[in-house]
Amino acid sequence: MMAPPNPGEELRLARERFDDADDFTLAVEEEFALLEPETLDLVNRFEELEAASKGTDLDGHLVGELIASEVEVRTGRCETFPEAAAKVGERRAQLLRLAEAHGVQLCSAGTHPWSPWQEQRIIDTPHYRLNDELLRYVVWRNNTFGLHVHTAIRGADRAVRVAGALRAFLPDLLALSASSPFTENVFTGLHSARSQLFTKMFPRCGIPDAYDGWDDYERYVRFLYDTGSITKHTQIWWSVRPHLAFPTVEIRICDGQPQLGESLALAALLHALTVRIARALDEGEPLPDCPHALLEENFWRAIRNGLAGELIDLRAYPSPRVRPARAALEELVEWVMPAAEEVGAAPYLAVPGANPAERQIARHEAGGTLGEIYAAEVLEPARV
Repeated sequence: MMAPPNPGEELRLARERFDDADDFTLAVEEEFALLEPETLDLVNRFEELEAASKGTDLDGHLVGELIASEVEVRTGRCETFPEAAAKVGERRAQLLRLAEAHGVQLCSAGTHPWSPWQEQRIIDTPHYRLNDELLRYVVWRNNTFGLHVHTAIRGADRAVRVAGALRAFLPDLLALSASSPFTENVFTGLHSARSQLFTKMFPRCGIPDAYDGWDDYERYVRFLYDTGSITKHTQIWWSVRPHLAFPTVEIRICDGQPQLGESLALAALLHALTVRIARALDEGEPLPDCPHALLEENFWRAIRNGLAGELIDLRAYPSPRVRPARAALEELVEWVMPAAEEVGAAPYLAVPGANPAERQIARHEAGGTLGEIYAAEVLEPARV
């Protein structure tokens, strides 16, 4: 495995971009399953939709994401959260019109409940061919759909510290976003089967270590290049990461959200939380600091029981306090509210009575079939 010609130059340019970044601009990325309308099976139609998007409003905002039965749509850079919220709705509507014109339906739950991974084709690009060669079975099984939020952070050291501080809150975010209790024709008993399939299988994935600053982080990335562990920086798939191509901290832990309102509420919390942590670090406000093993414990709790379970209160560490995940999210929303008001995200913040996983599980317990449950989550104009 060959390293890129000059990873040092890549890292130098990344640092410069962070040091020149405009604080708190953002972008949102959503991943959607491509579905055959009659059966709602996954269907390998990405290349067709990509070609059809050329010259439309989606041109440059619709990209491939591993398998040909998946598509990612991006807002592009937004100056404010209200602008990003409007773009999320616009992109969903544009994608839905494009898909319907080509006989395809869409869904953004974290997994597909029944379509076999063996029938999903890896898209034919150099990036995904390489990942296929490197990861084999691990990448084949990754038929998952998520939501990512990028928030620009000015200052390379500050960005690394923001990413490190976000680690303690990742399980809370996953619990709120959980939308994938079904896969491979079974009720898994998990609220986020997506997280088990992706973050627990991929290398360099899940909750990362913390780094003291840019130099510390750069040493780690250089070591990966020097040992041939990676050939591209995007092969670091952590649930939160400083992005080397953009001067952003990217949160990647969340399941996809079937409904627009859910997507906007989640994106608002991710963005406001990132801003709130940046402000806390700027002002010397204490933030949770606990062993990595306890972050993983909360991560498992979020995977297993989502918003319906309990989370360890890491702010109370070393006291062994737990509380309902819903209460933890309500506390988190209250804590981020000053930042949310600063960036215009406050009107979108909400902790739902039931998140997508809870909604699907309730239908399952009421006797609904997988087809009926999934059909209720498929994107429609009324809930774009």
